[in-house]
Amino acid sequence: MNTVIELKQLTKEYHMGDVIVRALAGVDMSVESGEFLAVMGASGSGKSTLMNIIGCLDQPTAGEYLFEGQNINSLTRNQYAAIRNQKIGFVFQGFNLLARTSAFENVELPLLYDRDNRIKEPQKRVLEALDRVGLSDRMHHEPSQLSGGQQQRVAIARALVNQPSMLLADEPTGNLDSVTSIEILSLFQALNNQGITVILVTHEADIASYASRIIQMRDGMIIRDDAVEHRRDAREDLNNDHSFTKDKSAALRKNSRTDK
Repeated sequence: MNTVIELKQLTKEYHMGDVIVRALAGVDMSVESGEFLAVMGASGSGKSTLMNIIGCLDQPTAGEYLFEGQNINSLTRNQYAAIRNQKIGFVFQGFNLLARTSAFENVELPLLYDRDNRIKEPQKRVLEALDRVGLSDRMHHEPSQLSGGQQQRVAIARALVNQPSMLLADEPTGNLDSVTSIEILSLFQALNNQGITVILVTHEADIASYASRIIQMRDGMIIRDDAVEHRRDAREDLNNDHSFTKDKSAALRKNSRTDK
């Protein structure tokens, strides 16, 4: 495996008036290509700050961040944006879809920033992304016509449309019921099996148990970094657990009424 992320003594400080808040306090961490990593921690632990820096949405105060061997600190603003737009896909708790805009158009949005005409067949790319999440038959539906799980699948398709090497998911199941959460985790596991590196932020231990590795944060530091010994299989849970089957049937009935 290749190392996709390497953090060395990463520090992030915020100035709140005369007070300095240290969100990250010298984090050392590496992530191999193809890993499924869960980052856990209470509010204020530093996990969101860590994700923002990994996703090139923020920069560290000190320390080094290497992405695929490149020192992020030494890049120009355009190079920085190129990594964020082409190498990393983002999935958020709130879906962040445009209302009154079709699923197709929501997924297409990142491609509109392709100023160098790097993508030759953008419509084909959108259809492929929707097909990967099982929503090619809903491409003309607006968010209000889709269930919560379907909206999150559209958001995942949007994250995939630029064919990134890594997905960053910030509490992606936070607004979903238990059955739909497992369905989304099944999709993440399937994408991970296809070679995509997945880093997921969650405060729920049962959600983290679907990852292959768990990092626990507290006070801006990593206090635990362990492989998951008994990793849960989301598809197996959906197929074998009667309670999931019962709940899923009720959810499907509800969604069918919503879609009409």
